Amino acid sequence: MDNDLYNIQTIRFGTKAFAFWPYRFLSDPDSDDLIRVFDKIVQSGKNLAIMAHFCHPRELSTAAVKEAIRRVRSTGAQIRTQSPVLNHINNDPAVWADMWRKQVNLNCIPYYMFVARDTGAREFFELPLADCWNVFRKAYQQVSGVCRTVRGPSMSATPGKIQVLGVSEEMDEKVFVLRFIQGRNPDWVQRPFFAKYDPKATWLDVLKPAFGKQKFFFEEEGAVSGNFMDDESVYL
Repeated sequence: MDNDLYNIQTIRFGTKAFAFWPYRFLSDPDSDDLIRVFDKIVQSGKNLAIMAHFCHPRELSTAAVKEAIRRVRSTGAQIRTQSPVLNHINNDPAVWADMWRKQVNLNCIPYYMFVARDTGAREFFELPLADCWNVFRKAYQQVSGVCRTVRGPSMSATPGKIQVLGVSEEMDEKVFVLRFIQGRNPDWVQRPFFAKYDPKATWLDVLKPAFGKQKFFFEEEGAVSGNFMDDESVYL
């Protein structure tokens, strides 16, 4: 790797290829070239992190995907796993617990459970935030500490990446408890806030501030328009 890139410490790739086409890493005409690139990145002293998208434990069941994971990890790359929680696909805590266990057994790191993004033909797949949180909470209860590296459910929304921490009763009001995992303003990160409980809400922009407030604190401080994208990853 170019020594002029000393300021780059981590390189991330995002991909669905492990589940959709694991032969991308095994037998495609340029698969050996790709593995050599991964090896070169790691040998240069950079941290290589692969964000692998798996939506269901069945995607981890084939010999091909297991060999693809083994081959990529043999370069020294980390594989972290993530997926949205999707109605009709994986809206079952047992499915997530099984998937996280299988991922850990393959030496992958469970990383994120996402809320389905508020774009495209999402109506069939989306779930209310309260349901997403219940799936996450009940799945989390079923796994050991080595699987509890996962964070969620989270929304990559306008002001930043926001995690639904839970539902609570505060000051005689039922509320969502949320916090920033990432924010357009670094001072927002890890800052909790409250929204009125809405059993039908599926995204941040539907929620209203709790306790009689007119705006969330990040709206008062001026969020930038447009969806926040966790775009540090290059997608294969």
